[in-house]
Amino acid sequence: MKLIDKNLYYVGGVVRDEILGLESFDIDLCYEGNAIDFAQTLDVIKTNSDFGTVRVVVEDKEIDIASTRCESYPKKGHLPVVNNIGCSLKEDLSRRDFTINALAKNTVSGEIVDFFDGLGDLKNKKLKVLHDKSFIDDPSRIIRGLKFAIRFDFELDRETKKLQDEYLANINYDMSYHRIKKELKETFNLNSYNAYEKFVNENIYKLLGENQTPKKIDSRVEELIKRYNPESVWLIYMGLYDLSNFELTTSEKSIVEAYEKVCNLKFNTDYDVYKAFEEIPLEAVLMYGISINYDVAINYLESISKIKIEICGDDLQDLGIKPGKVYKEIFDYILRKKIETPSLDKKDEINLVREKYL
Repeated sequence: MKLIDKNLYYVGGVVRDEILGLESFDIDLCYEGNAIDFAQTLDVIKTNSDFGTVRVVVEDKEIDIASTRCESYPKKGHLPVVNNIGCSLKEDLSRRDFTINALAKNTVSGEIVDFFDGLGDLKNKKLKVLHDKSFIDDPSRIIRGLKFAIRFDFELDRETKKLQDEYLANINYDMSYHRIKKELKETFNLNSYNAYEKFVNENIYKLLGENQTPKKIDSRVEELIKRYNPESVWLIYMGLYDLSNFELTTSEKSIVEAYEKVCNLKFNTDYDVYKAFEEIPLEAVLMYGISINYDVAINYLESISKIKIEICGDDLQDLGIKPGKVYKEIFDYILRKKIETPSLDKKDEINLVREKYL
């Protein structure tokens, strides 16, 4: 069974990506009217009457359908309030972020519905907001604009850039940082140095909170991340800033705290580097590399971290050394020597123990 109806439309990114010839992973469907009422004859598994959304199963796939709806922002910068579920398609599309995302395609006729010249902006590679208070209502749209600029190689149109600059010069910091974080993750998980340059040069970093200062990073950051494939790519870029406004996961907090711990350390030897980095997350090492000392981080990742001593507790017992705190002292001593001379083998390590401790 195909999901088609004269009042049912593909909307947003899926229409945009089809026109651009790109693969789209999300399918957004919008029903002009009440989607919950429309779905009564379908296999419904979940509804949300407050937002007028319904989840159905079609051909073994779960699909979300949204009702056309209007939204208002009684508290600027926070989540909108949904009203007028079942409004016209034009009213629904007018609440979108940019004209290129305010396109719809009818599921029956295949007709593209374009009330705001989104097709023209796609052709001209422009990002244009739908009204003058767009960023005031939702400042996370500024970061969305950065994300789309990088993904599609688009630019803000002149009026939209002006509106962005005006907002960034007078930010309302009483905003939903949850939405800001979501957009930051999606944008910087793209791993783009160009995105970071725009983030700094266009003053978008100011959205992170008051009293932020722009951070310089090494332009080789993309190569570094591709080489070591860390899990939290976005945090390597954003963890350099004060993220006290954001709700971080335990893992994210550990990365930021580890970076803050090592960023002011001075290293006299490779052994010092090893001991500082050996138990911190990979992301924190990469953050150190792009913001403090690239060569030190690379030396650790490519060389120092791979140095391992070969002797173990059994070897020390065979030498007649009783187990105790001295074992840790011995292992650290051998590690220091091996970092100085990586060619040492197990026989050399045992001889060093004999010379020092027997």
